[in-house]
Amino acid sequence: MLIAGLNKTTLLDYPGRIAATVFTGGCNFRCPFCHNAGLVLSPSSAETYSEEDVFSFLQKRKNVLQGVCITGGEPTLQADLPEFIGRIKALGYAVKLDTNGYKPKVLKDLLEANLLDYVAMDVKNCLEKYELTTGVKVDTEQIKESVAILKSAGIDYEFRTTIVKEFHQREDMIKLGEWIKGCPKYYLQQFVESENIIGMQGAHRVFHAYDKAEMEVLAADVQSVLGATWRVQLRGVD
Repeated sequence: MLIAGLNKTTLLDYPGRIAATVFTGGCNFRCPFCHNAGLVLSPSSAETYSEEDVFSFLQKRKNVLQGVCITGGEPTLQADLPEFIGRIKALGYAVKLDTNGYKPKVLKDLLEANLLDYVAMDVKNCLEKYELTTGVKVDTEQIKESVAILKSAGIDYEFRTTIVKEFHQREDMIKLGEWIKGCPKYYLQQFVESENIIGMQGAHRVFHAYDKAEMEVLAADVQSVLGATWRVQLRGVD
């Protein structure tokens, strides 16, 4: 495992649990508005943690922490992810995986091995705009398969989308809502400007966030598609 970060305590990353967050290095997407440029583009240059460092910490915090969130980068690129999660589960922790959904077989194998308790999948945009949004060539059948896997997984999960003016318009969100209909929770996350954005061009401001009122309109549009049974919520909105 290439472990490029460790947040020792969080109340935000794992819904309903006090957790630690493990950041893995590397990603197969190049979303231009991603704020984790270091983890994506040059993970080996970041401060790294050995697995034993992580497990020593988790062993000591067993009476305080309730879960571990594994995020990135993209965790499913790590070949030894199942073994790593297995060791976490053996300590009695619940495990949440954050993923972009491009490795459906890995996701399915982890679920079938009962290694995951919660999954948060980033659904980047409607299918027609996936390559524009991710910055790479994308086989959207892979993404669609992961969405279908989660819908029938029988565990807690959520879909989420970071909303950027340059990539997400009302018609895109309505199409996206039609696609993911059936999910229990869908979060619209407000884009946050950062100096560490992949697509940053010097000091030039390239991407823009919708304000709170605009985000609420987008959320209402998606909610109208999903229906009252499923919840659309805003996250990180000022």
